[in-house]
Amino acid sequence: MKWSGKSAIVTAVLCCALSGLSGTAQAAPIWEPLQPVQSLDVGRYVGDWYQLAAVPQPFNLMCAKDTQARYEVLDASNVSVRNTCTTWTGQQGGIVGNARVIDLVTNAQLHVSFPGVPTQEGLDGPPNYIVTYIADDYSWALVGDPLRLSGFVLSRSPVVDAAGWSEIRRVAEAQGYNACTILTSPTTEGVQDVQPLCFK
Repeated sequence: MKWSGKSAIVTAVLCCALSGLSGTAQAAPIWEPLQPVQSLDVGRYVGDWYQLAAVPQPFNLMCAKDTQARYEVLDASNVSVRNTCTTWTGQQGGIVGNARVIDLVTNAQLHVSFPGVPTQEGLDGPPNYIVTYIADDYSWALVGDPLRLSGFVLSRSPVVDAAGWSEIRRVAEAQGYNACTILTSPTTEGVQDVQPLCFK
């Protein structure tokens, strides 16, 4: 099944919401907070990432394709965040913010803030960006918040083969996500449509 356009997001969200009621088995109990990786090398993590899939968020609805993030180290505790995408009108959209490391044991729990965004303006706060999985070679990562209300599949490459998508789904489910609530994010070079990760 393939969808495209804004209506695809609405349809997919409804589909995912209903599938979430079906009692899909998940490896990690969803009532336990999302756990960070044991150790994150921030120096290796920074750089450019493509968003391959995500739990839909209000601030992402303007993005039609090529959603990307660029992270750069500012100091021992702060990383600059620059998110960009191509909007539905073909324009370039973007926002600049800050990610503050608040878990000095793992370096994998951060508080991300964006000036002018309600509830996300303060530099300090609870973790809302948890790196819960990182590939050994830092080629892709799964990021979310403690309650799994958000989730982002980030990759160094916009192109993933079938085996890669299967691995992404396996990891997401192992971390307590319902794969049907995570939708693919179109990229110019990779996936062109929006569909639930559970269909991959």
